[in-house]
This record gives sequence, structure tokens and C-alpha cells, in this order.
Amino acid sequence: MATIIELTLNGRKRTDAVPGNRLLLDYLRETVGLTGTKTGCDGGECGACTVLVDDKPTLSCLTLAATVADKRVDTVESLGKGGALSAVQRGFHEKLGSQCGYCTPGFIMASAGLLRRNPRPTEDEIRAALGSNICRCTGYVKIVEAVQHASALLATGEARSP
Repeated sequence: MATIIELTLNGRKRTDAVPGNRLLLDYLRETVGLTGTKTGCDGGECGACTVLVDDKPTLSCLTLAATVADKRVDTVESLGKGGALSAVQRGFHEKLGSQCGYCTPGFIMASAGLLRRNPRPTEDEIRAALGSNICRCTGYVKIVEAVQHASALLATGEARSP
């Protein structure tokens, strides 16, 4: 049985009919065509599917699409405006925060969620906020440096949004 949901997706209002068992991940990728959110483990263990629901990092592989009705959902495609990178995107680019890149959208969204809540996190706060995300290519040092750099960009006004 389908449910009609209304939500704000990446700043735009949407209304869609979704089956009751449709995962948010599948809704984003298959219904909407936003493929930046990655399918990783399908079990909520890797964080590759992280999106923001009302600014809170959320694993879309564990979230039913119907539960985001009347909420704001942001995917990695929402970041950056007018061709300019967001602070987190710049941080990952300038500090080499990604290797193969598969996990990067999830890390970027978890980082953006953190910086929206706490624009000046400590290293321990960054590591805690990214604890649900797994990267198999790095030792996380560059990822943490990327988030610290993004925080600095926000603090100096070089970037306006995480």
C-alpha cells in the first residue's frame, strides 16, 4: 500500500507516493534520481548512506521514506551553491579527505550535520560525530583535518554554509 508523503528535499517541496516498505535510500536513488547517497552495507553499519533529516545525520538505509513526511531532507547534492563548494566540500577537497570517494558523501553529510549544530567542534567531537561512518581507505586523519578546515572556513567567513 502506498503512502503519499510531502517533504522538503534539498530545499524544494516534493509530493510522492511511496510504498510503505520503501527505504529512504531507495526513494532518493530510484524515485528521485539522486545517486550521491551511496548504498554501502545495507545494515546501518558503514554510514555511506548518511543524509540529514531536519539537520540530523540519518542512515537512509534504515529509514522508511514514509517517516520523513513533513520533514526537511538534505542530500550531498544540496551542498554548494552556484558552483561554489560548501565549507565541508572544500575541506575534503583541500585537505585530501577522501581516497576512493565511495564513503565521502556520507562523511560529508555527517560533517555538515555536525557543523550545523556545532560550528567549532573539538577533534574529539568530530571523531564522535563521524563514529558511524567507515572508510576502508584512510586512517581518518585527513578526514578529521578536512572537518577542522571546514570549521575554520566558517569561522573566518570564507564559507557561509557547512
